[in-house]
Amino acid sequence: MQKLGKQTIKFDTPPTITEVASIVGPKEANGPLAKYFDQCLEDEFWGEKTWEKSESKIIKETVNLAISKSGIPNNDIEYCFAGDLLNQCISSSFGLRGLNIPFLGIFGACSTFVEGLSLGAIIIEACAKHVLCAASSHFCSAEKQFRFPLELGNQRPPTSQWTVTGAGAAVLSKTGNGPFITHITSGKIIDMGIKDSNNMGAAMAPAALDTLLCHFNDTGRSPSYYDVILTGDLGHVGKEILTELALEKGYNIKSNYNDCGVLIFDKEKQDTHAGGSGCGCCATVFSGYFFKQFKERKIKRILLIATGALMNSTSSQQGESIPGIAHAVSIEL
Repeated sequence: MQKLGKQTIKFDTPPTITEVASIVGPKEANGPLAKYFDQCLEDEFWGEKTWEKSESKIIKETVNLAISKSGIPNNDIEYCFAGDLLNQCISSSFGLRGLNIPFLGIFGACSTFVEGLSLGAIIIEACAKHVLCAASSHFCSAEKQFRFPLELGNQRPPTSQWTVTGAGAAVLSKTGNGPFITHITSGKIIDMGIKDSNNMGAAMAPAALDTLLCHFNDTGRSPSYYDVILTGDLGHVGKEILTELALEKGYNIKSNYNDCGVLIFDKEKQDTHAGGSGCGCCATVFSGYFFKQFKERKIKRILLIATGALMNSTSSQQGESIPGIAHAVSIEL
């Protein structure tokens, strides 16, 4: 590995994303990317008694599917990095407790999937042959934990986002035909003092900008190097803010920039306001749609920047602001 600047790592032998899998809920099944997911659920419970148990099942089955599609024996996968939004990441730890693979639970809020890809790439460069990375979220359990119980029927403001019900998983390998993780740029915590938990896009956009600028400065690359610059879940509001902030810094990303939270739902037809969010947003959109674009050679280079809001119900009740984080991976053929 080579360290570039303060926050970027370049891999001399880039790990391959061997295979991926994605399972989504019914809202996502009615969105514009539905045909790209491996499985679409008919309801939020999937035969379980609670939403939390349903989310554990979703990540469990997504991970099993990714392993099965990869053709790599379960015993040959040496580490599993996974996380979610529920208290102490219980969806991941409960859902994957029978996996029998060394487990490293991680939390980066909605940036968790790319955090997992980053850590997985590092450990492959250091010592492993195969690593599993996964993340999940569930609209119903997240709303209950972070905002209001669904039974209250609270009106959602226009800036609010819809937490994606779903999970994405990726198997990384030491060798393979790509796509490859060539660089990672780990983000810093950026807090601009925003306290509105119904405006996550505004809270996270400054962190996305910081990581974006850092990546370009460390690598010497420009926006035009990538076919797609993709943020995790800034939604419509955050996407617009990031575009304007980047332009102020001298980077025009309008022509090749998009956001997973914008892509996964039809804002008008599905009434999702500012778009999608959650750990499962970036994980499912990349694993469902963009990985297939790589395999079909329609794209060759993506800068994937997953953003997260590092808050919980306790911090909100104490009047705290919402710190943001953004981690980036450069994925190339």
